[in-house]
Amino acid sequence: MDLKTASALRRLRLVSAPEAVSFLLLLVCSVLKRTTDFNAVPVMGMVHGVLFVLYVLFWADAWNRAKWPLKTAALYFVLSVLPTGGFFAERKLRREAEDAVIASRARRETVAKA
Repeated sequence: MDLKTASALRRLRLVSAPEAVSFLLLLVCSVLKRTTDFNAVPVMGMVHGVLFVLYVLFWADAWNRAKWPLKTAALYFVLSVLPTGGFFAERKLRREAEDAVIASRARRETVAKA
């Protein structure tokens, strides 16, 4: 995995959890708006909107660079629209990055031994 691909995946991973948190907070704010006088929906809506747009931009960049199959790209996109999906996306992306590091080290050790 080259550096630009790793960076694209890292950016997507880093925005996944905050996007999920903002989505959950937006849902809570929506309920509070209907049940109390507290109305934080405009602020949380903007925060969530910015994080969602960043997620989609980083998702498109990661898809382009990592050359994911359509099924994998669709999974990461669907996870972005589910309330807790960003947490699952972050975990899956972290595992993918760790696997790439392990594979890279194994290749270097194989080359060094030869």
